[in-house]
Amino acid sequence: MQILENRTISLRAPEPEDLDLLYIWENEPSIWQVSGTLFPFSRYILKQYLEHAAKDIYQVKQLRMMIQLISNHRPVGAVDLFDFEPHHRRAGLGILIADPSDRRQGYAREALETMTAYCFDVLHLHQVYCNIAAGNKASIKLFEEAGFQESGRKKEWLFDGSTFEDELLFQKVNA
Repeated sequence: MQILENRTISLRAPEPEDLDLLYIWENEPSIWQVSGTLFPFSRYILKQYLEHAAKDIYQVKQLRMMIQLISNHRPVGAVDLFDFEPHHRRAGLGILIADPSDRRQGYAREALETMTAYCFDVLHLHQVYCNIAAGNKASIKLFEEAGFQESGRKKEWLFDGSTFEDELLFQKVNA
């Protein structure tokens, strides 16, 4: 098994051919709350992002990998490393499975396993973390089952336009 592959998915760098797909994903209002997005992205901005996506994680402090099915090479989502801190050997991690029909198929679990192994075995990070809305039970379960532990709660951290919600911090430390 390759370092960026699991049972049914592989992780790969974004390609210029992903522009239309990223445009749809980044401009889907139903996921803006999770990503902290407040306005749509233009194709121009996304095209610029793709042109610079190959830059080294040590340079730009972030990395996006496309999650694609091994069987037919269809992209089903993305996994992001952000707030990369090489001195402190940590990074934040986020996962998107874009189409609701692709959720609950195990793709996020495999992407999380694969990216966590990459972080620990290739980037030699000491820990990875994620921030999850307290009401996002599916994500909480996913990260807990992958060995992440809740280590903090930010009270009334997320605002959805009418109410505030707590945000939970989960960490996985490389033993």
